[in-house]
Amino acid sequence: MNKANLQPLKGFRDFYPDQMRFRNFLFGKMRQVSQLFGYEEYEGPTLEPIDIYTAKTDEELVKNQTFTLKDKNDNLLAMRPELTPTLARMVAAKQNELNFPLRWFSIGPRWRYEQPQKGRFREFWQWDLDLIGENSLKADAEVINIAAELLKSLGLTSSQVVIKINNRRLLETELEKVGLKKEQITLVYKIIDKKEKMKADEWEKYLKENIDQESAEKIKAILRKKDFGDFSELSKLFALLKKTEVADYVEFDPTIVRGLDYYTGTVFEARDVDGEFRTIIGGGRYDNLVSLFGGQKIFSVGFAAGDAVLEEVLRKFNLLPNLKENKKILVTVFDESLAEKSAELSQQLRKARLANEIYFTPEKLDKQIKYADKKGIRYVVILGPDEVKKNEVTIKDLSTGRQSTIALDKINKFFRL
Repeated sequence: MNKANLQPLKGFRDFYPDQMRFRNFLFGKMRQVSQLFGYEEYEGPTLEPIDIYTAKTDEELVKNQTFTLKDKNDNLLAMRPELTPTLARMVAAKQNELNFPLRWFSIGPRWRYEQPQKGRFREFWQWDLDLIGENSLKADAEVINIAAELLKSLGLTSSQVVIKINNRRLLETELEKVGLKKEQITLVYKIIDKKEKMKADEWEKYLKENIDQESAEKIKAILRKKDFGDFSELSKLFALLKKTEVADYVEFDPTIVRGLDYYTGTVFEARDVDGEFRTIIGGGRYDNLVSLFGGQKIFSVGFAAGDAVLEEVLRKFNLLPNLKENKKILVTVFDESLAEKSAELSQQLRKARLANEIYFTPEKLDKQIKYADKKGIRYVVILGPDEVKKNEVTIKDLSTGRQSTIALDKINKFFRL
């Protein structure tokens, strides 16, 4: 087998235990913050009919970035590139049975056929959080508050990351003043969304290829604005956010538009202040999506955050947690004659719901202790001839180097402290 066969597919990742520890840590933070605000976890299928995305999401996403396959009946299926259309379908299917407003979140895999880069993969895990059935700007403020709360919980400060906020209705009004028609405005949204993805001269060329010179200059002037004037929706939203503990994380930015077609009002993106990572968390208000699936119009707002970009941001600011040390226990085997005693002790610990592993081979204790140290196991339990005679055990704490001998019947209590 050559080296190429030993690598995962381009844009896909292997998760060894070290990586899984971080992933579980990150997902744990996401769940903790979601549940702190009263959100419930849900999940949908990883495969959907392609029709669920066609005309309900961004055309480029469907045509160029969606993994597709056919089932045995020749139906075209998509590996979900995002979860919001699935969520809208689920809500439409049981609209008359659900108790609104819904506060739901999900953490699961997504797939997009895009060029892999730092913080971007073709297979990634994403946290989606949505508040459905509430038209008040309090809902918009709540989900932005939750997004900022996650950043805070990961140790990221407002000097490192910022949540940039805009409103599509404001932008639409500004573009109408320029004289653009509805179909042109939809195109301009996509052009603006590409601004941070392209070099400045390339973007200007792209803008002028699609919009006349005079309108292009007016659009650039709109994007240079530092405030939202007297636009009431943003005035009220920022007033609500000012009352939270995350107010210093947010600011107005007229260039935020979000690429997906279904956004209708508030839109926002979390970025690092240096602009190295374009979107850490992104979302907004989408009031018409559920009705596209045959349901009644339901006011909705939510966001999504990918695992890979969050990991890179934490790495950038030296905030990756040290997850090597844990309270797992290694039960050593002193020699062959005491192997059975060690196995009984290991079983006793498991009955007490104390995670442990046993070293099968009765090798030198130094080697067993080195094994524990390399694996990040904190405690080593030694059951030698002297300990057996006195009905005791010796416990070595590898994080401090301290060693203590206690009565065998006190071991469960020792590890509960």
